[in-house]
Amino acid sequence: MTPGRVALTEAAAELLRRLSAEHGPVMFHQSGGCCDGSAPMCYPAGEFRVGASDVHLGDLPVEGAGDVPVWMSGPQFEYWRHTHLTIDVVPGRGSGFSLEAPEGVRFLIRSRLLTDDELAELDGTRE
Repeated sequence: MTPGRVALTEAAAELLRRLSAEHGPVMFHQSGGCCDGSAPMCYPAGEFRVGASDVHLGDLPVEGAGDVPVWMSGPQFEYWRHTHLTIDVVPGRGSGFSLEAPEGVRFLIRSRLLTDDELAELDGTRE
């Protein structure tokens, strides 16, 4: 089984269930930059236009919310291509553009380096 590049904590999945019940299908986009620009942003599906250089990291299956696509800007992916990302949720105020902002919580990324075997399999270079 090919490892994924992105995962979700149960707390983040629960928040996504609530957000999708209120807003319909949702998606994530992770851009680069500073401050809130470096946080995963949650939008109603289709309200954020992904560009030709954006990278689709995968779809997170969330019971009760469907598959949640996760995208990353191409330049940011070049920096993070060697990492596995886990979307989590913590108390605090995030960006006003992300759906969770009024909830008093914010999504954040927790990361770890991919193993050599995981990276080779994801990049299609495993022998």
